Amino acid sequence: MMQAIRREIIPASGVEYATSLKLTPSSVTPRNPDGDSPRVLCNVVVARSNILRVFEVVEEPTPLPLHSDESRSKVRKDTEAVEGEVEMDTQGEGFVNIGAIKSAPTHHVVPTTARLYFLREHRLHGIITGLESLKIMSSEDNLDRLLVSFKDAKIALLEWSDVVHDLITVSIHTYERTPQMLSSDLLQFKAELRVDPNHRCVALSLPKDAVAILPFYQSQTELDMIDQDPSLGKEIPYSPSYVLDFSADVDERIRNVVDFVFLPGFNNPTAAVLFQTQQTWTGRLKEFKDTISLLIFTIDLVTRKYPIITSVDNLPYDCISIIPCAPSLGGVIVMSCNAIIYIDQSTRRVTLPVNGWASRVTDLPLLPLRPDEQTRDLQLESAKAAFIDERTMFVILQDGAIMPVEIVMDGKMVSKLSMGPALAQSTIPSVVRSVNEGHLFIGSTAGPSILLHTMRVEEEVPRDLRQESVPAAVVDQPLAMVLDDDEDIYGDAKETNLPALNGHPPVETRSVIHLSLCDSIPAHGSISDMTFSLTRNGDRNVAELVAATGSGHLGGFTLFQRDLPTRTKRKLHAIGGARGVWSIPVRQSLATNAAASMASQQDYDTVIVSTDTNPSPGLSRIASRTSKNDISIGTRLASTTIGAGPFFQRTAILHVITDAIRVLEPDGTERQVIKDMDGNMKRPKIRYCSISDPFVLILREDDSLGLFVDAGRGKIRRKDMTPMGGKISRYLAACFCSDQSGIFQTTHTLTASTSNTSAVDGQAASATTSVEATVDPNRGTQWLIVCRPQGVLEIWSLPKLSIVFSTPLVATLESVFVDTYDPVTPSVPEDQPRKPQEFDVDQVMVAPMGESNPKPYLLIFLRCGVVAIYEAVRSGPAPRVDGAGRANTLLVQFAKVHSRTFEVRSTDEAEKTVLLEHKRISRNLIPFVTSPHPQQTLSGVFFTGDQPCWILGTDKGGIKIHPCGYSVVHSFTACSIWESRGDFLMYTDEGPCLLEWMPELNLAGALPCRSVPRSRAYTNVTYDPSTGLIVAASVESKEFVLFDEDGNKMWDPEAPNIHFPKAEHSTLELISSDFVYTLDGYEFAENEFVNSVECVTLETQSTESGQKDFLAVGTTIHRGEDLAVKGATYVFEIVEVVPEPNSLPKRRYRLRMHCRDEAKGPVTAVCGLNGYLVSSMGQKIFVRAFDLDERLVGVAFLDVGVYVTSLRTLKNLLLIGDAVKSVWFVAFQEDPFKLVILSKDVQRVCATNADFLFSSEGNFHIVVEDEEGIIRLYDYDPHDPESRNGQHLLCRTEFHAQAESRASVMVACRSRGEEKAIPYARLITGATDGSLSSLTPVDETIFKRMQLLQGQLTRNVQHFAGLNPKAFRVVRNDYVSRPLSKGIVDGNLLQAFEDLSITRQIEITRQIGTVRSLVLNDWIGFGFAW
Repeated sequence: MMQAIRREIIPASGVEYATSLKLTPSSVTPRNPDGDSPRVLCNVVVARSNILRVFEVVEEPTPLPLHSDESRSKVRKDTEAVEGEVEMDTQGEGFVNIGAIKSAPTHHVVPTTARLYFLREHRLHGIITGLESLKIMSSEDNLDRLLVSFKDAKIALLEWSDVVHDLITVSIHTYERTPQMLSSDLLQFKAELRVDPNHRCVALSLPKDAVAILPFYQSQTELDMIDQDPSLGKEIPYSPSYVLDFSADVDERIRNVVDFVFLPGFNNPTAAVLFQTQQTWTGRLKEFKDTISLLIFTIDLVTRKYPIITSVDNLPYDCISIIPCAPSLGGVIVMSCNAIIYIDQSTRRVTLPVNGWASRVTDLPLLPLRPDEQTRDLQLESAKAAFIDERTMFVILQDGAIMPVEIVMDGKMVSKLSMGPALAQSTIPSVVRSVNEGHLFIGSTAGPSILLHTMRVEEEVPRDLRQESVPAAVVDQPLAMVLDDDEDIYGDAKETNLPALNGHPPVETRSVIHLSLCDSIPAHGSISDMTFSLTRNGDRNVAELVAATGSGHLGGFTLFQRDLPTRTKRKLHAIGGARGVWSIPVRQSLATNAAASMASQQDYDTVIVSTDTNPSPGLSRIASRTSKNDISIGTRLASTTIGAGPFFQRTAILHVITDAIRVLEPDGTERQVIKDMDGNMKRPKIRYCSISDPFVLILREDDSLGLFVDAGRGKIRRKDMTPMGGKISRYLAACFCSDQSGIFQTTHTLTASTSNTSAVDGQAASATTSVEATVDPNRGTQWLIVCRPQGVLEIWSLPKLSIVFSTPLVATLESVFVDTYDPVTPSVPEDQPRKPQEFDVDQVMVAPMGESNPKPYLLIFLRCGVVAIYEAVRSGPAPRVDGAGRANTLLVQFAKVHSRTFEVRSTDEAEKTVLLEHKRISRNLIPFVTSPHPQQTLSGVFFTGDQPCWILGTDKGGIKIHPCGYSVVHSFTACSIWESRGDFLMYTDEGPCLLEWMPELNLAGALPCRSVPRSRAYTNVTYDPSTGLIVAASVESKEFVLFDEDGNKMWDPEAPNIHFPKAEHSTLELISSDFVYTLDGYEFAENEFVNSVECVTLETQSTESGQKDFLAVGTTIHRGEDLAVKGATYVFEIVEVVPEPNSLPKRRYRLRMHCRDEAKGPVTAVCGLNGYLVSSMGQKIFVRAFDLDERLVGVAFLDVGVYVTSLRTLKNLLLIGDAVKSVWFVAFQEDPFKLVILSKDVQRVCATNADFLFSSEGNFHIVVEDEEGIIRLYDYDPHDPESRNGQHLLCRTEFHAQAESRASVMVACRSRGEEKAIPYARLITGATDGSLSSLTPVDETIFKRMQLLQGQLTRNVQHFAGLNPKAFRVVRNDYVSRPLSKGIVDGNLLQAFEDLSITRQIEITRQIGTVRSLVLNDWIGFGFAW
C-alpha cells in the first residue's frame, strides 16, 4: 500500500460570503480632528470554501495620478481626478471603470477614498457557508463579533483579541447530530446563516425545512426573566439553542423552503419564509403556476410561540430570494427570475416585470411599462441585490450590470418600482453587502471583488425639464458596460425655498446618487482546465502552469510560476561581489562624474561597493556608472567588506571592513579611518555591521558590540555604551531600525514612586529623534535592537540610549512577544568560549514591509534554519511597575504572522578553516524597496543563501515568501544606478548580474501569477510542445434556434422583450506563447461545444519517425430537448506557413483540420495511446488509427459506463473515469486489437477526474476524485483475495478535499540533493473553487512520522473556530466498518506544526518518539509547489 500527503498550494480564490462589521479596535477609534490622516471605517470579512480573510476598510486621501504633458493633453476637460476616483491597476482585469464623484463643496475638503487592506488569513478545517456580524452583551468595547457557519451544521462565534492580534474562538455550536442531519442526503444541502437585525438570535438552516435557533442575551432584563446570574451574560452571552421545525411548529404548509430572512423594526425577532408547498417546473405551468408562498411570523424566544403576522400566496414559481426593506418603509422585496415584487404587511403586491416572460409564467398583476421599458429583456437568475438607502436598491445581474431600482411612494404607500438603465458593468456577483458610510461591497467567485462608494447629493434640475418628466434613474450616456463618466441615480426633484435672483425663478433641485470605484480584491476564480507550458523569463526557460480561469467576461488565463519570475538585464562580471554587494545613493559633484551627479539629483544610486573573499584576505571594489552606461571600478582594496552605506545625509560612504570603519568621499577616496583596536590590542574580526545615518553598529566574532555616531564635520566617533552594559557585554545579533509608520511610540512608565501627575495619561510620546531625522523627515524615528546570548531581545531608543522594550526567550519563537519590563541584563563573557547553540539567534532585523503603507516587521533567523516574521502592532498602556524600573516604555508588541523552516544545518559546521570560509554560503536578511512600475512600490526583505527567497508584503495578501529561482544567491542589493527603481543586483550561481521582475505580476497569492484577461471563458487548454503554442477552447453563450427539416425556424420570439434560449458555443483558438496574440482559430457550429482538447501523438506516413503530434478535439452537438445529442471527433494539426508581409503579428502557424468524424453520442474525452486515438462516444470507448492523415479507422472498442469523464493512458494501459460507474482499468493489445478489462471499481462513484500516481520505488495508485471533492486511492492487486483475482479495484483511502476537481497534471519530482535518483510523481489538481493542491507519494518511514504528528496536532493544538481536522477529512462510507482515512495525511494540518513555538514543537515530537529537526526535514521536502 502506498501513502501520500495532500497539501494545498494556493487556497480557494474569490469571495462567496462577506460581511461588514466593527471587528478591530482601530475601527472604533475616534476620527482625527485634522481629517487628513487615514482612518479605519470598518472591517470586511470574506470567505470561500475553507479560507477566511479579514480586511480593513481605510479611508485615506485620494492619490492623484501624475499626468505627463502628453497624457494631460488627452484628458478631457472636467475629467481630472477628483474625490473617489481611483485608476485601475496595471494588471488590467478590465471589468469595471466607474466614474468619480464630482460634488461641488463650498469649502476645501481633502479628497478621500476607501481602500481595502489585508489583516489576517486562516485556512479552516471546514467549509464556510455563511458570515454575519453580531453584538453581544459583553460588547463593552463597542466591537462586533463574527459568526461563521459551516457545511456540517456548525456555528462558530469569534472575536478579536488584542493579546494575539487575531481572531479567537468564543464558542462553537454543533447541530450535526440533529435528526434532520442524520436522516438526510446532504449532497444538495447548504447550511445558510441568518441574524436578527437587533442581534437577539441567530438561525441556521437545516434539512427537512427546519432551522436551528441560537438566542443571545441583549439586556439585563432577559437575564432577570430566567433568574440567571448577571455575570452570565458576559461569560456565556447565549442561551440554549433549539431546533425550529417550520411545518410542525409554525405552519404545516411550509415545505421546500426557498429562502428565509429576519425583518428589522419589530419588538420580537420576526422572520419571513419563502416556500413552495406544491413543487412545479416550466413544463407543468398549466397545472401548477403560482406555487410560491410567503409567511411572516414572530419568534418568541421565551415561550417558543410563533404567531403568524402575514401570509401571501400565489407568487411566481421562480421566486429565488427575499430582501427585507427598511423599517420606515416596511415589507419585503421578493426576487424572481423574471420580476421584482414588493410586498407590504397588508399583503399588497407591486410587481415590476424585467422581461416578457413574467406575464407568461404568473397571473400576478404587473405594472404598466413605458414604451422604452417594453423592450427591456433581463434575466435575474443568479442576480444579487442590496439597498443603498431606504428607497433605492442596486440589482447586480449575472453579467455584472448594475441596475438601479427605486421604490416610488404615493403618500405612505408604494405606488411603483422604477428601474433605470444599467449604470456600469462590474464583477460577476456572488454576494453584495452594504459597508459602513455609503460603501457597497460586491464579492465574486468568478474574478475580482470590488468596493464601490455611493453618495447622494443635490443637483440642479434643468429648466427645460418638468418635475414629472425626470426619470427615476438616468445615466449621462446610453447603456454601456464600461463607462467613463459619472453614473447618477436621480431621485425625486424638489423645489428649494430660495429667493429669486435677478428676476429668475427659484432653483429646482433633485437628489442624485453618485457611484465610484474605490478598490478591488484580485482573484482568478474557478479553474476549468490547466496544463504546463515552457516559457522564457528573459533568457531562462522555466515551467509555467497555465490555468483556464474565471467565467463570462471575467474569463481568461492565469499563469502560475513556482518561483518569482525575474529576467536578466545584463551581466556584470567585473563587479564580482561573491561575499557582498551594496548599491548606494551618494550626492556627487558635477565635476566628478556627470552621469552619477545627474542620477544623485533624482535619488538614484550612484556607487556600487562589492567584495570577494578571493584572493585572501579579500578584495573590495568601489564602482560607478560612466556616461556610456558602463561600470567603471575606481577603487580596489585588499580587504573584505562587511557593509557599506550612505552617510552624512548621503554626502559620504561609510565603509566597514573586517578591522576598521572607513569614511569615504563619493569618489572612493579616504576621509577617515577608525581602526577597531582596544588600546594597542587588535580586536577580533568584525562579522556584521548595521548602518543607519548617523549611527553605525558593528558585531565582532567574539560577540562584542561597538557603536559609532556622527561627531560633526564629516567624521564619526565611538559612542558610550554604559547603559547597555559597556564593552564587556556580549550580543548574538543587533541592528538599527527606522520607523516611518508611527507605530513605535513610547510612554512614561508608571511606577510606585512616580506620581500620577507625572505620567502621561493616555498620550503616547514619540521617541527622541536625531538631528538627521529632523533634516530628513522620511527617516522616521530610530531605534537599536539587540539580542543577548541568554535569548533576551531589547529595544533601545536613540540617540540617548535608554531601554524601552525587553522580552526573554525570544529564541523559542512564541506566537506573541510582549514587553516584560525587565531591567537591563548585561551578558558578560563566560570563562570558556561559548559554543554556538542550535537555537541561537543568528540575525535579527526590523524592516518595513508592505505596499501602500509599509509596516515594521521583526524578522528573526535562528541557526537551526528557521525564519520567523512578526508584525509590530500597538499595545495597550504600560502597567504600573514596582521599583525604579525604566523611564519609558515602547507601546508595541510583536505578533507572529509567518514562519518558514529552511534546510537544517548541523552544529558541527562551526569549525572554521580558510577553505571552509571560501566555500561558505552566507544566509543574510537584506531589506529592499523596489518599484516594478511607477504606480507601485513594494518593501520587503531578501533572504540569500542556498535557498534564496523574497519576503514581501502586499495590500491584499499580507506577508508572502516566494522562492527566488536560483539555486544559490551569494549577495543581493536593490540597485537604481541605471535609473530604474525596479532593478536588483545579485551574485548567483551564474555570476553577478542585474535583473528585474517580470512585468504585471500579482504577488498577493501563495504563488506568483500573471492574469491574462480575454473577456471570455475557456473550458479546455493544452500545450503543443513542438511549436510552443497554446491551444484553448473558448465558450460563449449564443442564441439557440431550432429548425425543422425544411430549414424553417420552429419558434420565433413573440415580443421584443422575449429572447431565444441560450446555448454554449465553442471556438478553438491558437494562442502565442506570450498570450498576446491569437494566431488562428476554428469556430464550431452554433449548437456545438467542446468537451475535450488533447495534444496526441498519432501514427502517420508523412514523417520519417512515423509519428506526429496532432490536436484531438471531442465535441457535443445539442439539438433541442426532443432529440438526443450527437458529437464529433476532430483532428487538427498546427502547420507552419509563410506569414503575410503586412500582418502584425507575424502569423507563422495555422490550424489545419485533417478529419471530422461525427458520432452518435457526445465525445466527452479523448487521449492518445501508442500512436492510436482513444475517444469516448456515449457509453462506448473507441480506439482508432489515423489512416492516411484524413480519416479515423476503428480498431477496437469497449462498452463502459454511462458518461465518460476522463481518459488517462500509460504505455498500453488505459484509465477510464465514469460519472456513475467510478473507474475502470483497461489494457490495450495490438495482436489482435482488443481492449481487455483488468479491473474496475464496483461501487457507484461519480468520478470527475482519474489519474495515476507513482512513487520512486515503482509502486502506483489510481487516484479518483468525485463531485463532492473526495479523493480515493485505489490499488490494483490481483494477489489480494478481496480483489477477486484482480477483477475489483481495492479502495484503500478516502480523503475529503473540500472542492470538486476536474483538471490535473502530473509532474516528475526528485528530492533535494538526489538529482540522480528515480523520480516520483506529484499530482497537481485544480478545483472549481480556484484552489491548487498537490498529492505526493511518501516513503513509509516518513509517512508513519507524519501520521503520528497529525494525530498529536489534532488532539493537542487549539484549532481555529474550534473545528475538528480529523472529522473534516473523514468520508462517510456505508460499505466499511471504519473510515478509510489512513493513507493520506493532511498538509494543511501539518502546516500548523511549523507555526508553533519551538518549545511546543519539541514537546509534541517527544510524545511521538522522534526529534523536531527530523520532522522538519521531512516537511521541507514537501514545501515546494512542483
